Amino acid sequence: MKVGEKAPDFALKDQNGEEFKLSDFRGKKVLLSFHPLAWTSVCEKQMKALDENYERFEKLNVVPVGISVDSVPTKKAWAEHMGLKKLRILSDFWPHGEVAKLYDLFREDGGFSERANVLVDEEGKVVFFKVYPISELPDLEEVFEAAERDKK
Repeated sequence: MKVGEKAPDFALKDQNGEEFKLSDFRGKKVLLSFHPLAWTSVCEKQMKALDENYERFEKLNVVPVGISVDSVPTKKAWAEHMGLKKLRILSDFWPHGEVAKLYDLFREDGGFSERANVLVDEEGKVVFFKVYPISELPDLEEVFEAAERDKK
């Protein structure tokens, strides 16, 4: 997956079992924030940072979502544990890691995705794509800068 490419469309269930379909968000930017696994410390910090910055994303016409291979019930329990207020966290559970594979972010050896941020613009094109070391918290300022640069 490269900047400028069309983002593959997908539909996944969020922590409440509601469908999230990427193409339903045309006209808005979408941040796909991939994280390896729920209930891990860096992943928790990553999702809480998205939720805490939700209004800042909204001002830039960005809808942030978290994505991992965990099941919907796991996502629900984790979202409640973290006290998420607005952030939707999506389950790429079955077929296992299918969306992570579409974005070339699935780690076959571990059975989970890379830690990555993918910003998709209003027309469905990738405008920012970065994979982070598994142990590193992604820098949201990079995403905010990319969203600012890509203002339509």
